[in-house]
Amino acid sequence: MRRSRRRSTCDARGGPAVNDWIPGNRFEVLENGEEFYPRVFEAIAAAQREVVIETFILWEDKVGVQLRDVLVATASRGVQVDLTIDGWGSPDLSDAFLGSLTRAGVRVHVFEPGPRSTRWRFLNILRRMHRKIVVVDGSLAFVGGINYSADHLADYGPEAKQDYAVEVRGPIVAAIHRFTHGELAKGLRQQRRRSWWRRRKHLRAQPGELPHAGKAEAQFVVRDNVDHKDDIERHYREAIRSARERVVIANAYFFPGYRLVRELRQAARRGVEVRLVLQGQPDMAIVKTAATTLYHHLLKAGVRVFEYCDRPLHGKVALVDREWSTVGSSNLDPLSLALNLEANVFIRDRDFNAQLAARLERLVQESCREIRRETLGKVRGLDLVRSYLAFHVMRKFARWADWLPRHAPKVRTTQPEEAATPLASPASLEEQRP
Repeated sequence: MRRSRRRSTCDARGGPAVNDWIPGNRFEVLENGEEFYPRVFEAIAAAQREVVIETFILWEDKVGVQLRDVLVATASRGVQVDLTIDGWGSPDLSDAFLGSLTRAGVRVHVFEPGPRSTRWRFLNILRRMHRKIVVVDGSLAFVGGINYSADHLADYGPEAKQDYAVEVRGPIVAAIHRFTHGELAKGLRQQRRRSWWRRRKHLRAQPGELPHAGKAEAQFVVRDNVDHKDDIERHYREAIRSARERVVIANAYFFPGYRLVRELRQAARRGVEVRLVLQGQPDMAIVKTAATTLYHHLLKAGVRVFEYCDRPLHGKVALVDREWSTVGSSNLDPLSLALNLEANVFIRDRDFNAQLAARLERLVQESCREIRRETLGKVRGLDLVRSYLAFHVMRKFARWADWLPRHAPKVRTTQPEEAATPLASPASLEEQRP
């Protein structure tokens, strides 16, 4: 496939910046909690200097308790541990749970804490910290879509999620590490009560250049609401535009912008095999309703649509041709593409591409049904109106997003002496889009 000259990773200050693809990396796919949690917990337990975690959801269930226990044990050994959770996604952690972390020395940072009242409910769900990142000792990282909750394990039942992450080694980890430290520095600047020496102690020295661990080229790309509003979507569009053989996208919440849909249709029309793996058993009904409004539009151009029917799909992965792949936290819907804070790794490596392709092919063959035009019937009446509105929402949403409420997000660092209060009013996490 044709290689893009557009560049984007992170600079030394932690903010996204202009850089080339970084060579010498190794990536390994981790599918679902069964593969992800043991590997992450083992890495944290072996940490010597530092652990940094960002996650949207942390539940106080068997997975959350395992994470807490390994973080407490690691911090008790003198390792610096920083845990950032989203105040909307992780609202109901108990006093005892948070207290055990902070007393051991874990710094718990809450992104946008506060009550989720009826009046502000809509505004509070906008612009969330949706990233899922782990960095251990500045030399090992994990990036993907898996939260810390039992619903990422098969024994959770029919609502268990199908999802993916990657273990990352090599020079790209330094870029991920710099980014997480930049985000911590932003939060600390808001902690006016902290004295300057505590701030300096909080931010450890950055690692030097890391040795090569493999042959994959990679970029670490974030989406924010300031300088990098469409970076992740742009990388998708450029890869699809350059496709010559195949495009496979497995994405939980699929309602992308007009330009991305146009690239998919154009790729299919020039003979590229374009496959979308979407939710057939969604965790929220509106997810499938939104995606199905696009089915006629996509199928008519030759795009093949498969619905995963075993359980809710939560993955955010894609591959193009035999080299390009991506894994991360970003869905292809308005929240991820225009509002939330997201992070993906983009990878150029034939071995990893083949590894991910094999996993997705097994998913399609064993657990998906293909949607065909003849089974959809003609679009008429309410469906026609719905499709028309969906089309125009796709075209305009990125512009509309700038009109929505915007403010500097608050990050609260929980202190050991605090009596931990609930981060938000009790509400069922079933109502959230993870």
